[in-house]
Amino acid sequence: MASKSTSYYKSHASALKIKQEYQREYNKKPAAKKKRAALNKDNRDRGTYGNGDNLDVSHKQGGGTKLEGQSKNRARNRGKAK
Repeated sequence: MASKSTSYYKSHASALKIKQEYQREYNKKPAAKKKRAALNKDNRDRGTYGNGDNLDVSHKQGGGTKLEGQSKNRARNRGKAK
């Protein structure tokens, strides 16, 4: 089942276009590039970057990072029904 936002953007093409434009601009910002680069570096340092092992570097609640399955990491906090 698709999330509420996915369903919304599927039926509102103009809203999706606006969101994508915003996201493109956000991803160009130096702070976003720095954050992305730091996470990729951590992933490379742990030996999981691009090797197909289905692991992500996940943020822990205390501020550190750990290795976690990508499906668990990417599914968290997505507004799914409980």
